[in-house]
Amino acid sequence: MSGKRKLGRPTAHRLAMLRGLVTFLLENGKIETTVTRAKEVRSLAEKMITTAKVNELSRKRMVMSFITKEEVSRNLFEKIAPKYADKNGGYTRITKIGPRRGDGAEMACIELM
Repeated sequence: MSGKRKLGRPTAHRLAMLRGLVTFLLENGKIETTVTRAKEVRSLAEKMITTAKVNELSRKRMVMSFITKEEVSRNLFEKIAPKYADKNGGYTRITKIGPRRGDGAEMACIELM
């Protein structure tokens, strides 16, 4: 379900990391991570929001199979998706915030708009 970036991790580890980041983004509305991770998270988070726009059982099962917390998926269907009902994408914003102190990796802030 993820994009083309491998992020230097085996498939299972990469998917688990991305599921956690998407869940955390939908829970808090904003996270700080590296630019490449933020770009992957953007793709997956926007797919989850688009899926949650239609309130059907099959869509709920699809979302709950990816998001790790039940209350976050419930919140996605009740509060987040209706807010973007008239919008056809562009639910997130990535802002670059400079290099990380330890290793100089380019950092970014991704947030729901």
